[in-house]
Order: sequence, then C-alpha cells, then structure tokens
Amino acid sequence: MFRLTREVRFAINPEPDDPSAAAGRNGFGGSPCLLGIGHYFALEVTLVGEPDATTGCIRDIKEIDRAVRERAVPLAVAFVRRGRFGGGGSLVARFYELLKDAWPGGTFHHLRLALSPTLSLSLFASEYPMVRLSQKFEFSASHRLHNPALSDEENRKLFGKCNNPHGHGHNYVVQVTLVGRPDANGLVIAVPRFEQIVASTVIEPLDHKNLNVEIPQFSDLIPSVENIALVIFRMLKPQFATTGATLAGITVWETPKTWCEYME
Repeated sequence: MFRLTREVRFAINPEPDDPSAAAGRNGFGGSPCLLGIGHYFALEVTLVGEPDATTGCIRDIKEIDRAVRERAVPLAVAFVRRGRFGGGGSLVARFYELLKDAWPGGTFHHLRLALSPTLSLSLFASEYPMVRLSQKFEFSASHRLHNPALSDEENRKLFGKCNNPHGHGHNYVVQVTLVGRPDANGLVIAVPRFEQIVASTVIEPLDHKNLNVEIPQFSDLIPSVENIALVIFRMLKPQFATTGATLAGITVWETPKTWCEYME
C-alpha cells in the first residue's frame, strides 16, 4: 500500500484580502505569506492507493493543493476572523467533511493541521468524528544500557559505548497524543491542562535524572528509548482517564535520528 502526503502552508493575516500576501506565491514559506503578526498553518493531507499506470502517481499534487486551497483555506479564514477557532477540533472535523470526497478514485486516509512547531491536530478517516491532539515536550536525562543478567564483557559487546559505567545523557523529546471528540468549543482538552498533566506526571519526575538509579520503573527495566516510551505511556494513561480524552500514543526521540512510538 502507498501513502501520499501533501502539505499545504498558508497564513491568515489581520488585514483581510491584502493583495501583497498572495503576491509572493512562495509555497515553501506559505501562500498567502505571513506579513508579520498573524496566523500560520500547515495542513497535511494523506491519501492511500496505488500509483496510476500512466503517471506513476497516486494523485496529481496540484489537485490536492487546489482542493485544499478552494475548500479548506477559506473555512480556516472564516473561523479565525469570526473568532470561532476555539481549540481547532471543530475546524479539523469540517476539513474532513469538505475533503474526504475531493479526489474521486483516491482514498482519504488522514489530515494533520499544525498549529505550531510542537502542537497539532489530526483526524483519521477510520476514527471520525474523533480528533487527535499532539503536543511535544522535552527533558534531559542520563541512562546506561546494561543488562544485569549478562556479564560485563557481554554488555560491552552488546551495547558498546552506551554501556559506559557512568552513563551518558540525551535531550529527549516526547510527543504525547490524545484522542477524543471535540466539545462545543472545538477542544479535545484544554492545552494548559494537557501540559500541566504531562509536566507534573512525566517531565518534572524525569528531568535531569539518572534513569537507571533514580526512577523506580527502570530498576529492573533497561531504559532504552523503547522502554522509556512504554514507561511514559503507563505513567500518563491513568492521568487522562477522567479528562474526556484518551491517551493514544507516545513518541520519544532519543536523538533527531532515533525515536520510538508506543501505543496500546
């Protein structure tokens, strides 16, 4: 199965219909472009299917751009300028309704609206009308990859420099994804409450800690990036049980080149 994703970037400026915003036509930076203080969005649309035998493409990306700009962008402008954006969940649901049948012959898989470099809303066709809210966090910690059931020599051979007896550190990035049905204000959960739960439950306990020594969950569990994602998921899951949102998944980046996602 093939998945094709196209990202469309656009800005909503305070001055309506400012011709200078569209004049630049810089699709990479966004079109309309951001003139200064305003709203900037990136909307990803993912389709699934088989490449056409003639073109080798699932869909002409110009068709994806055209539908997004004709159907979705005007709605986003209306929501923002009329003060109806709220948490954004209602807007994402409307995007889905407008775009799900926009490409006959193609199958809509999901869309993702980036509200900032760290905060995004997603909607999967299989989960409609549920919406996903994802936010990124960070903490610094040290760990050592070491299996006490193995000899020191076996550990050194298996883990290399990551078995350094004094450990080593990482600046971890954690993405927490919740799923729920948006309320009347378009909220899956209020972002400040979301962030407070994650900060008090995960970030503060783990930040600037030696995971092997100071975190009980790793007393008999190797703090690999896989197990860190698992532990964070289990720390957070009960905290969201009464919020109306469900923990959908945790992604942990150990480095920009290494990350792991865990879900149940």
